Amino acid sequence: MDINQLSKKIENKLLKDASIKYVKIIDNTYKHLKHNSHQKGKFHIKLEINSDILKKMNRIQSNKVIYKILSEELKTDIHSLQISFI
Repeated sequence: MDINQLSKKIENKLLKDASIKYVKIIDNTYKHLKHNSHQKGKFHIKLEINSDILKKMNRIQSNKVIYKILSEELKTDIHSLQISFI
């Protein structure tokens, strides 16, 4: 899967959650290409999510929601995930 396919898949899954109004997906993989732990085909993703409900939760709770939604992608396509709520 390439980054465009993965981004679309992530966006579709997250926007199905009624509390999420907007999601911006940023590919930061290029920052990690020379790291020993870099795995080809695994991406470093940053998410900027607009959700009033998730913003009211503590960081652990809100991240658990996102990790549950993206559980399959985390197993197969995502090496690291950075999440910020805007």
